[in-house]
Amino acid sequence: MQTNQLVLLFCTVLLLLGLVAFFVGRTKAARVRSGGGKMFAQPDQYAWFAVLSTAGPAILVGAVGAFVMLLLGADIPTFYLLAASLVVAAAGLVVGIAQVRPNFHARQAIERAIRMALASAALISIFTTFGILFSIISEAIRFFQMHSFWEFITGTTWSPGDSFLASAGRGDGSGAQFGSVPLFAGTFMITAVAMLVAVPVGLLSAIYMSEYAPQKVRTVAKPVLEILAGIPTVVYGFFAAITVAPIIVNVAGFLGLDASYNNALAPGIVMGIMIIPFISSLSDDVINSVPDTMRQGSLALGMTKGETIRDVVIPAALPGIISASLLGVSRAMGETMIVVMAAGMRPNLTANPLEDMTTVTVRIVAALTGDQEFESAETLSAFALGLVLFAVTLTLNLVSVLMIRRFREKYRVNNL
Repeated sequence: MQTNQLVLLFCTVLLLLGLVAFFVGRTKAARVRSGGGKMFAQPDQYAWFAVLSTAGPAILVGAVGAFVMLLLGADIPTFYLLAASLVVAAAGLVVGIAQVRPNFHARQAIERAIRMALASAALISIFTTFGILFSIISEAIRFFQMHSFWEFITGTTWSPGDSFLASAGRGDGSGAQFGSVPLFAGTFMITAVAMLVAVPVGLLSAIYMSEYAPQKVRTVAKPVLEILAGIPTVVYGFFAAITVAPIIVNVAGFLGLDASYNNALAPGIVMGIMIIPFISSLSDDVINSVPDTMRQGSLALGMTKGETIRDVVIPAALPGIISASLLGVSRAMGETMIVVMAAGMRPNLTANPLEDMTTVTVRIVAALTGDQEFESAETLSAFALGLVLFAVTLTLNLVSVLMIRRFREKYRVNNL
């Protein structure tokens, strides 16, 4: 029997056991209650506890077995794993029915199970983060055994050379240089251009929609603005390469400047347009969450509407605005397609946004695609770049958290 058929059979049997647990548990609880027994919960709650005790352990056993098989490489036959899960389900059914008695708090037991499930869901993101970090570090260490970490973070030339031949024994890789400064300089340059476009436009549009726009205009304008978030990034890439880049070249030529068609300004501007809906929508929600009594109190003290927005509403919403801006920064630093199509793939250390340059994510994609050996320094450099990018993003998150706490404490003190 194939695996998908076994899984379908397992789900069917588990569903049947759950139905049996529910109806038998409810019937027994109702019978005990009608016999004069004082129950601590309703019959349906005892029934749902019987279902949890039946399906919960079985699903847990199956998940643990799948984890061991997929991640640890253990050879566990699927049939035996699913059969063991069903045996556990049957045992849970017996235990759940046996717990239907007057002195058992079924409602509290269900609440504890739900609390444990919610805590497990919260831990998934933490474990996932550590898993990602571990997978990156393990491969990055192999790269730093080939090349100096100091030269990697301070070098100004990125030229893998014949490093891919060295892994095949057909070269020494002596000419390879892995200086990441040009890549991170390009990343920060394009991200800065994007945020210079996205933050003012997004914040001002959020202020207009939340404070000035009539309800009819807001009902139409906000969904239309959020449509930008659903456009594929490859479409933005076409727009940047075909429309924005030639306009920048023509404007630069009119001003007497030399601009490349693969410049950093075009993807930065288009990326900023792409990020506008994120900042605008989140900022709008945060500004709307500011209590209206604060606005009324400010207006009652003689302040104008503009002064109220500047001195009352924006400071109160500033932590949320910072969070929205940080989300935009993370999105800009992780963007790849727009940069490939509009800025090129040449590592170029320059402060001129009219020249071509590339970003860290573009080089990661280039290193992990193609015909290079996985053991080559060029391929492993992708993990080193990912590790440094992870550290940079984590630092930005920590700085933003400190800033948010500072503004919250300052605003709380000023309003005591």
